[in-house]
Amino acid sequence: MLTKEQIARRISRELKDGMYVNLGIGIPTLVANYIPSNIEVVLQSENGLLGMGPFPFEGEEDADLINAGKQTITTLPGSSIFDSAASFGMIRAQKVDLTILGAMEVSENGDIANWKIPGKMVKGMGGAMDLVASAKNIIVAMQHCSKDGKSKLLKHCSLPLTGIKCVTKIVSDIAVLDIKDGSFYLLERAPGVSIDFIKGATEGNLIIQGEVPEIQF
Repeated sequence: MLTKEQIARRISRELKDGMYVNLGIGIPTLVANYIPSNIEVVLQSENGLLGMGPFPFEGEEDADLINAGKQTITTLPGSSIFDSAASFGMIRAQKVDLTILGAMEVSENGDIANWKIPGKMVKGMGGAMDLVASAKNIIVAMQHCSKDGKSKLLKHCSLPLTGIKCVTKIVSDIAVLDIKDGSFYLLERAPGVSIDFIKGATEGNLIIQGEVPEIQF
């Protein structure tokens, strides 16, 4: 199965030159460390920053420079810092080309649940609902199954929804899948993971067409 870092590396291949990209909390923040050197993308953080760089090395952190998940970050030449109102104005005006989020559940229709588990204390939804309502393209980084082995790729989400019919692609710890036409389409599988294993780990409708290659690193 893929590590969190490998999931982020695989997602980094979806970045295109000139994109404005928002990275959600968790695994998505790691994508900043794997941006291909031959392209230029601008990372946006909803707390008010354009031009995030990779995470700082130990001992070089600046407590005043943080992302939306309150992790210390670096800035790049030409970066810009502004208030969150301007940041959400960018998001709601659909200036962000790609949003990469974590999720607790995703349905075969592309619905996403990633902000609340009933009965558990949460600080709030953050910018997730604005992002999923406004983004042109949403990729989810997630674990394919829960700790007790239950699928997180479902026919219908059981948790409160963050957005409806908005997710376009998933990179999990065992597979890469497109979401279209109300189904999960298997594109790639983690090294050593069988198609039968992925079938058993996916509750939603799974479409398999032809040979499915392993993810290469």
